[in-house]
Amino acid sequence: MIVAAWHDGTVTAPLTPPHQPQPNDPWQAPPSGSHVLPGGNPGAEERRAELRQSAVIAAVLTVAGVGLGLLWLWLAPRVPLVSDDTAVFLKNSEGEEAIGADGTFVLLALAFGLVSAVAVFLFRRRGGIPLVVGLALGGLLASLLAWGIGTWFGPTSDVVAHAKEVGKGVTFDAPLKLHAVGAAMLAWPIAAMIVHLGLTALFGPRDPEPEWEVPYGAPHAEPGTGSAFGPAGIADEPGAEGGRPSDGPGPGRP
Repeated sequence: MIVAAWHDGTVTAPLTPPHQPQPNDPWQAPPSGSHVLPGGNPGAEERRAELRQSAVIAAVLTVAGVGLGLLWLWLAPRVPLVSDDTAVFLKNSEGEEAIGADGTFVLLALAFGLVSAVAVFLFRRRGGIPLVVGLALGGLLASLLAWGIGTWFGPTSDVVAHAKEVGKGVTFDAPLKLHAVGAAMLAWPIAAMIVHLGLTALFGPRDPEPEWEVPYGAPHAEPGTGSAFGPAGIADEPGAEGGRPSDGPGPGRP
C-alpha cells in the first residue's frame, strides 16, 4: 500500500525501504529454513557425472599400461653384451638396438593413444575438459606403469653379476632402458588428446543455429512485396507520390 503526501502542490510517494525486498525479486536469497529441491541444478549434476567418467577413464587407461609394458618387453630389440672377465663391452658397437628400444616404446604408446581416444569418443560421443584431462592423466600413468613393467621383468640391471654368471665370452642381454624418457612418457597422452579433439571436431554434436525471430509489433512482409516501410509499401499507398492514382476524383481533376 502506497501512501501519497502533499508538499507545495506536488505529490510524493515514499520509496521502498532497502531492508524490504520486492516480493517478485528473482535474485533474493531464499528464506531461512528453506531447502533446495533435489535436482534443482542440472549443470552441477552433469559436471559431477563428467568428473566421475574422467576418473574411470584414467583408471582404465592406467591398467591398460600393463599391456603396453608387456608388448614393449616382447618387441623391443635386445642389446647384446659380452664380458672378458675384466669389463663388459657391447658385442656390436655400431648396433642401433638401444635406439630401437626407445622407438618401439614410442610407436606402441602412439598406437595405444589412438585406440584409447577412439574408444573414449565412442563411449561419450562428446568432448569436454574433464574427458581430455582423464585421457592425458591415464595415458601418462599407463606409460609410467609400462616403463616399470618392462624394466622389472626384463634382463637384470646388475650387469656385472650377470656377466660373472654367464662366464667369459658369453653373450647376454643388456637391461631394457629408455633413453628419451620425456618423449616416451608423453607419446600416449599427446596422441590421445589430439585424436580425441579431432574426432570431436569432426563428428561431435553441433550447437543449434540461432533462430531469428521478427520483433513483437513489427509488420510481416509478404514475399515479393518488400518491407512495409520500404519502397514497395510506399508505392502501394493510394495517392502517394510514385504510387497508383486513386480511383475517385480529387481536387483539380475532371
